[in-house]
Amino acid sequence: MARCDWAGPDQIYIDYHDTEWGVPEYDSRALWEKLVLDGFQAGLSWITILKKRENFRAAFADFDPDIIAGWGETDIRRLLADPGIIRHRGKIAATITNAQAWQRIEADQGFATFLWSYVDGVPLQTGLADRSAMPTQSALSVQISKDLKKAGFKFCGPTIVYAFMEATGLINNHVTTCPRHAACAALARLPAV
Repeated sequence: MARCDWAGPDQIYIDYHDTEWGVPEYDSRALWEKLVLDGFQAGLSWITILKKRENFRAAFADFDPDIIAGWGETDIRRLLADPGIIRHRGKIAATITNAQAWQRIEADQGFATFLWSYVDGVPLQTGLADRSAMPTQSALSVQISKDLKKAGFKFCGPTIVYAFMEATGLINNHVTTCPRHAACAALARLPAV
């Protein structure tokens, strides 16, 4: 069995595929971090974000939304001067806005609960043997994107949300010939009875 063909040749990409991508994530804060990073990835390659991820964590207070929600223009200027991250004013400002939106959802129902409710708490399994047949968005990613935007999120279009769903295991898009397909499927939590 061979891993998904996108995973390589860089070791950081292989490690990400083999240990993180598609693993169901149930932690609200970790889900928020991954959504923010997917927003920063828009228009860029994912490996660019992976290589800068630790810099992002340092620059963004380890992605603590409760800290970031209180940031303002001084913090935006500081981040725009940081060569270790993607210096895009709109994406940086959106991270602050998204932290505030995360706080509202987290207080209301929990961000993880909010996201996992779209799949009834169980990851969707595409079961495809070839990534060429996989879409870049779906009706579900369109709906989640609309609902996130309604809640105040930015940089969360349907394509970003679909990539996020794949990364966080809301959908298992490892090809069936990849050993991680079955491994990620086995990690899914069953819904509470």
